[in-house]
Amino acid sequence: MSRRLLVLTAICATLMGAGAKAEKWPSRPLHVVVPFGAGTITDILPRVVLEKVSAQIGEPIVIENRPGAGATTGSSAVAKAEADGYTLLVNSSALTIAPALYSGIGYDAAHDFAAVTPLGIVPSVLLVSPAKGFRTVSDLIRAAKAKPGSLNFASAGVGTATHLSAIRFNNSAGIDSVHIPFKAAPEILGEMIAGRIDYFLAPIPVALPFVLEGKLAALAVNTPERLASLPDVPTLRESGLTEAEYPFWIGVFLPAKTPGAVVDRLAFETRRALVDQNVKEKLSGMGVEPMDMTPKVFDDFVRRQLGTDAELVRAAGLKPQ
Repeated sequence: MSRRLLVLTAICATLMGAGAKAEKWPSRPLHVVVPFGAGTITDILPRVVLEKVSAQIGEPIVIENRPGAGATTGSSAVAKAEADGYTLLVNSSALTIAPALYSGIGYDAAHDFAAVTPLGIVPSVLLVSPAKGFRTVSDLIRAAKAKPGSLNFASAGVGTATHLSAIRFNNSAGIDSVHIPFKAAPEILGEMIAGRIDYFLAPIPVALPFVLEGKLAALAVNTPERLASLPDVPTLRESGLTEAEYPFWIGVFLPAKTPGAVVDRLAFETRRALVDQNVKEKLSGMGVEPMDMTPKVFDDFVRRQLGTDAELVRAAGLKPQ
């Protein structure tokens, strides 16, 4: 048994004696709101993990996709739900971006949710078409600086994690490029292959097949360390950009007033599922990197990201919608 699993087992033993409330939960199915469309990484990832959690707790977990308004529609529903541990939210970096980008979202992202645990970080990779002739990040930056505004970059929409990731890259590199928003990553990749998009910081799950097939070139990864799936691709930090990283994370939340014993039990069961070998292999195959945090640490992380994302949105001149 791994040291991490031993620690989690000890936590579980403590929780089992924490009181009747913790012992009685769960006694019926859990309802999970995913404020994104079916088939996205923010939909697939929680299904893999929560299937294992369901088996562990002996109760069904029903997932509902409720996309809309930058993930605020589904998030608002959970913020207003009864805080009994039976209505969960799976959200991503969108949770910390939305307050700066949308007005009247109907909830306070900093205070209306109890952070449970992250499910992982989805790394991004800086993509270009091989036909563009960029072999390194420095090549791309030199071209952008030689003719400011001559290059363009894509995102999956204004204010999305892919947009803020690119803004962070541009700011760190000191370049000015034209933003072209799309609705989804697959559409962008097709445009890149056709040569109409110069660069894109793409989530690794959708980018990896194109890189491995040689249709697109990976200049760098947006992570602190190199990825096992792309060991020869340097990080942005290795490429000389020390302030370019932007974390695209996915995590689990409950309504803010949920009893602490329930939050801790769900956190334990979720973290326990994440160390299951079968789950680990599936997430690794999707390019998802571990992000192990307790509820308190995850809550602190989310609060910091709210400030960071608000500053990025303001600096980029993005207007609330």
